[in-house]
Amino acid sequence: MEPYNPHDEPLEVTDFQPHPVELFDQQGRYVPTQMEYQYRFKKRRRLAIILFLATCLSVFFAGMNAGSGGPFELLDPSLWKEFPAELWKLWVFSGIKYASSLMLILFAHEMGHYLQAKRYGVPASFPFFIPFPISPFGTMGAVIVQGAGVADRKSMFDIAISGPLAGLVFALPIAWWGMLNSSVEEVAANGFRYGDPLILQWMAEAVHGTIPKGADVTLNPLLFAGWVGIFITALNLIPIGQLDGGHILYTLIGKKAHYVAMGLMGGVVALMILFNSWNYIVIVVLLYFMGPKHPPTADDTVPLGTTRIILGWVTLAFIIIGFTPTPIIQQEEEQKQEEKQIKTLPANEIVLTSQHKEYASYHKIIKQQTN
Repeated sequence: MEPYNPHDEPLEVTDFQPHPVELFDQQGRYVPTQMEYQYRFKKRRRLAIILFLATCLSVFFAGMNAGSGGPFELLDPSLWKEFPAELWKLWVFSGIKYASSLMLILFAHEMGHYLQAKRYGVPASFPFFIPFPISPFGTMGAVIVQGAGVADRKSMFDIAISGPLAGLVFALPIAWWGMLNSSVEEVAANGFRYGDPLILQWMAEAVHGTIPKGADVTLNPLLFAGWVGIFITALNLIPIGQLDGGHILYTLIGKKAHYVAMGLMGGVVALMILFNSWNYIVIVVLLYFMGPKHPPTADDTVPLGTTRIILGWVTLAFIIIGFTPTPIIQQEEEQKQEEKQIKTLPANEIVLTSQHKEYASYHKIIKQQTN
């Protein structure tokens, strides 16, 4: 081969076909190209749309009796004709309010991640919403799949933190609006109530003053949507693995985040055993199989800057005021009292329990007469 002469005419390259370069991360694992990611995510677009529509339906169903576990009477079509028109109207409007509010919060959260990923050129899928039918909430939130090993430390931080902040922009005003339209009444004997994080306790005190013993703020669709949005945001900020909090903490302290994640996992399991409370057992199992450790970014040496570091710690601190260790509190004694009252009611009577000022839940009670 002749040596290169700078005075030679440049060669004209025709029909050039670039050969894809295979990339590997710091552990030697293959990292797909951006084109491969885009192809994979495009194939899953239909699935994302189907899950979104299914989640809208399940959230609407849960919101038809917001805060009371959903109108399970609707599962029996033979009873539909016995519900009055006013009841159907109440259920439908409640479902619309709850579903539109909660889906707005979740959509804002996921689009915060998605738009930041696009800004940094990190391949990301559309949000995959998770329907959770026949449940008080109607959903388990949503997830976005992004290209592994593509984002560096700074872009990972921005992508991770944008979701919770965008969700809270809507969750907090919706919760406040719902609190303004709520009332304080004696705790209804419905067998359970929802644990209040500190931020909702502060809202309740600001609106209603000191809550008397034996009373509680009644839930309405907007307040319940705000409660769920705040709870899901705080849950996502737990600094473990692939949760938003896990991403944020790793970008702040690096591999030391692994020890924090393992300690939290062990601590949660120990507390569940100690207090015989298994509210988070499903989440703990999922996090265990997903892996509590966080993989390295494309470049862990990229500086964050003082502003991002402060914002990161402040956002993680939201767990203190937004999380509740007991999201659902059973009230067995009150439930037994309710069962005693139900036994004294005549057959086929519709009972209106005034749990809410502008919203009430109807319960269809059918008693089998046995002589």
